[in-house]
Amino acid sequence: MNDADRFVQLLVANHGGVDFLINNAGRSIRRAIEGSYDRFHDFERTMQLNYFGCLRVTMGLLPGMVAKRKGHVVNISSIGVLTNAPRFSAYVASKAALDAWTRCASSEFADQGISFTTINMPLVRTPMIAPTQIYKNVPTLAPEEAADMIAQACIFKPVRIATRLGITGQVMHAMVPRVAQIVMNTSFRMFPDSSAAKGEKGAKQQLSAEAVAMQQMMRGIHF
Repeated sequence: MNDADRFVQLLVANHGGVDFLINNAGRSIRRAIEGSYDRFHDFERTMQLNYFGCLRVTMGLLPGMVAKRKGHVVNISSIGVLTNAPRFSAYVASKAALDAWTRCASSEFADQGISFTTINMPLVRTPMIAPTQIYKNVPTLAPEEAADMIAQACIFKPVRIATRLGITGQVMHAMVPRVAQIVMNTSFRMFPDSSAAKGEKGAKQQLSAEAVAMQQMMRGIHF
């Protein structure tokens, strides 16, 4: 939190604040709740960066935006918030908290020239997802495509940007929640924890025939 405060002070002193703020810093933990009983610190440190860190910087810069009556905040959320992805309870909870805060802030600052965009970002091919080998077989965005989504958010300032896959997941959970839970539970049981989540180094993940079939199906879902 002290580093976030120093960062805000530096921006204000050197640049007089900002017109655009993109909250992209974050950490992701892929681990089942059953494997997290003795790892409560995973939830604490994920919330500390993904939610509290974002708020600290945003709330530090908002007064300057209010004074100028101009500003746009882009918060990078996750597709997992829309699909309620298994094994990502710590990560999704932190991003869901950010989503809820953003909705409240959007209403409070709508008449002061300040707008907010939430991007429910899908998987992006970066080192963050590298430890999970099965991600090599599911749809992901190139970093350039993710950057283009952020650029569009800054230009057009929509309330939300989400992919078709994310919206489909959100609709399923809203319209047929029990069916959505069954689908997500099935995927949860078919796809194992990553070797990193198990504390194994250099281990290769072995997938069942059912998991391979689901990967083939996911390849056919386009963003």
